[in-house]
Amino acid sequence: MPELPTGTVTFLFTDIEGSTRLLQEIGERYTDALDEHADILRGAITAAGGVEVGTYGDSFFAVFREPMEGVVAAVEAQRALAAHPWAHGAPVRVRMGLHTGRGDRGREGYVGIDVHRAARIADAAHGGQILLSDATAGLVEPGLGPGLRVRDLGEHRLKDLADTERLHQLDIEGLPSEFPPPRSIRARPSNLPAELTSFVGRESEIAEVERLLESSRLVTLTGPGGSGKTRLAVRAAANVEGSFPDGVCFVDLSGVRDPALVGSTIAKALAIPEDGGRPVLEAVKEYLRDRAVLLILDNFEQVLNAAPLVEELLEAASRSKVLVTSRIVLAARGEHEFLVPPLAPPDPGRVLDLAAFRDVEAVRLFADRARAVVPDFRVDAANAPAVAAITAGLDGLPLAIELAATRLKVLSPQQVQVRLVDRLGLLSSRSRTLPERQRTLRATIEWSYELLEETERELFVRLSIFSGGWTLGSAEEVCDPEAIGLAVLDGLSSLVDKSLVRRIDDGAEVRFVMLETIREFGQLQLTERGALESMLERHGEHFLSLAIEAEPHLIAADQAEWLDRCDVERGNLREALRWAVETGRVDRAQEAAGALWRFWHQRGHIEEGARWFREILALPSGQRATAARAKALIGAGGIAWWERDRETARRCYSEAVDIERALGDPERIAEALYNYAFVVAGDDIEEAAQLFDEALDLFRRAGDERGIARTLATLVIRDAQAGRWSKVAESLEEAVAILRRAGDQLQLAFDLVWLGFAYGRLGKSGEARSAAIEALGLFRAVDNATGIGIALTNLAFLATWEGRHEDAVRLAAAAEQVKLQVGGPPGGFAGILEDDPAEEARAHVDPETARRAWDEGSAMALEDVARLAAGEARL
Repeated sequence: MPELPTGTVTFLFTDIEGSTRLLQEIGERYTDALDEHADILRGAITAAGGVEVGTYGDSFFAVFREPMEGVVAAVEAQRALAAHPWAHGAPVRVRMGLHTGRGDRGREGYVGIDVHRAARIADAAHGGQILLSDATAGLVEPGLGPGLRVRDLGEHRLKDLADTERLHQLDIEGLPSEFPPPRSIRARPSNLPAELTSFVGRESEIAEVERLLESSRLVTLTGPGGSGKTRLAVRAAANVEGSFPDGVCFVDLSGVRDPALVGSTIAKALAIPEDGGRPVLEAVKEYLRDRAVLLILDNFEQVLNAAPLVEELLEAASRSKVLVTSRIVLAARGEHEFLVPPLAPPDPGRVLDLAAFRDVEAVRLFADRARAVVPDFRVDAANAPAVAAITAGLDGLPLAIELAATRLKVLSPQQVQVRLVDRLGLLSSRSRTLPERQRTLRATIEWSYELLEETERELFVRLSIFSGGWTLGSAEEVCDPEAIGLAVLDGLSSLVDKSLVRRIDDGAEVRFVMLETIREFGQLQLTERGALESMLERHGEHFLSLAIEAEPHLIAADQAEWLDRCDVERGNLREALRWAVETGRVDRAQEAAGALWRFWHQRGHIEEGARWFREILALPSGQRATAARAKALIGAGGIAWWERDRETARRCYSEAVDIERALGDPERIAEALYNYAFVVAGDDIEEAAQLFDEALDLFRRAGDERGIARTLATLVIRDAQAGRWSKVAESLEEAVAILRRAGDQLQLAFDLVWLGFAYGRLGKSGEARSAAIEALGLFRAVDNATGIGIALTNLAFLATWEGRHEDAVRLAAAAEQVKLQVGGPPGGFAGILEDDPAEEARAHVDPETARRAWDEGSAMALEDVARLAAGEARL
């Protein structure tokens, strides 16, 4: 980059107007539009002799040694932008601001008030408009060429700047020159509170609130305490202040409890003198009647009964609008609610790109507030995992993040992370500028809690027993609404309205969730009420029963629905298992874990399943030879098999066989024998076949069609080992037909893998690929990662047998990537999936080609891998 000039320089800032809206409108084409815009800006800046200082998103910052150079760059850029043939059909409108002042350089670029003044001037412009400071206008106006004219727009107060600035518009012949008033804080009535700390992020939320204020007269920002409603309202109001000729009035209702006092509080904020002979509300209505004012009513939740007053004001003042912040929706006519979300937190498990990590909103806020107490604080590779855990653990809640950052005065981020087990005790502030209710996180939540009716409080604390959310049905089952005296549906509706519970609609069943900080407060209240143990029991029994109910569905035609259900209830299932272990309900824990193993296996949670089985099976009170222990042993054996741990699988299956033989249930004995035979097959095919024979006989005696089909399929191992692939295919075709009738989607997918392999050995490439692709589709439909890995391995074999050796290497590499992430079986047996398809394919290509194909396969997205497997794409 050329050296940055110093001394007296001219700064240029630019920004696309409505970039968030444009992104939503044109979708994927936005990237091309952004690149074309950048090319135009860079070309104009460079041609005029400027230096690009930096970019942020769609904004440019450039500097020029001479003010006229800056004007030339801005003019040429606007002309080029207006003339450009944008693919999406609509022009990209860019606001620009120029200011001439001191160019003082710091370690990372320019510093000083003149840089901020230039940026604020650009902020005040509209798309397609060029604004000049008084200094720049005075320097360039005498030398402007034909077609350019400077227009004086008067004095304006710019955000965060104490002194006013006389703004000028640069008119360009042939381009639009009529714009709304600058987006500044003009000399009009305004009592917006000063921002004592920097405002971080929220670009899309600000844009949405501004959009709502354009189309609606009553907008309510809702959300839990500490979510940043007031700051968002103030920032959005400052941005739209130019649209309200009679000003913006901020009304602080935090100290008002009596709804009857709201009218007089508004009057005082508007500086309306008292008239003893006239109702105050009438005076307010009369004042607003012919004015265009934006009223901000802050902290409305404790005066909700004053909502009709807001409706009256809006009816009387047709040009005014109201922006409300409240933890509870007003339910007023014409109201548009905007639920203020937490800041986007990072994924604690994926702190990979440090630059991108620092740009996450929650991280930006934490770092900014941390620098207020530790000026040299910087997010680096050492503290990034702790910062991720802190911001994610606090749900992205701005107040909680700010309070946590203040602890860096005495603690490291790593120490703060450790202490977050007691969020409510750790997070407090001694700041005298914060309202009392925001000096501790507990006080912030307690403020909302105290606004609840007693029955609502009881429901709220009971709902805190759920981990990761709940459905209406689960809440009705666990919370015992008859004991509370409140219908759960009614109570949930109220808690959602009061921002203590969030509703999540993912297109399936509606769920409800609490932020973890709010949930912790609820559990403390539950403990204080002496109800924690009873609620843990109700919750535990409900979700252990759900696990057992899920078991037959996890392999059936509706397996996708139930796998998704188990995934979304994963937190609750964990809590239920933990409760069962810690309270000695060993049989229940063993039975539920045994029921869940197919969920852990198919969704790639193998390591978690293994941990649960190790703990549950080792419990001293769980060593009796019971059906529940045998069930858990079979599940543990299955997990060990997929972890490629043959010895553990053999030990678990062997003990399960012994227990089931002692208990004497033919169907259960058959199931244990069937699983045990798999690990035996790795050493002795004949012994395994005998075990499968015995299992088949028992399944037939029990009339278990699905068990019969599974065992018929595995009995092909004798023929497979002998290379009798026609007989293998014939047997598998029979098994597949039975499984289709029985609706066992999981076993059907596995048997289709084997059938495709057998067809491949017979040279029936079309049938082989058809069966293999169907298997891959079944696994993908339910997001069965381990099954996907096996299907890809099979497809790699088929590809090399078809002569597609490079594709075979790619498919083998993709399969290996899946197995590295989620685990996989310890290889095949009896000649089925037993060898390495990549090794077989490499024999037909040179080493460099094989290496390149392996790297390509390792990096491919699953969708591309599937097309490659089907022969629809070649690299």
